[in-house]
Amino acid sequence: MYVIKVKGVAKIPDYVQLRDDAFTLLAYFRVDRPDKSLDKIGLGDKAEYIMEIVRELPFGQIKKIDV
Repeated sequence: MYVIKVKGVAKIPDYVQLRDDAFTLLAYFRVDRPDKSLDKIGLGDKAEYIMEIVRELPFGQIKKIDV
């Protein structure tokens, strides 16, 4: 799975994309509101781990994670 942190501009907030190994979009959510999206794809129990990576990840970079 890949995590991409996207910087928002003006009134558009910062977002996170989660993609699978084929780079298909699994989830797209605001950095400050990950709960519903992660629950929907079955990663609600991994939310703390994923958000820790998101906080450390610079904008515009892609990071591969094992979940």
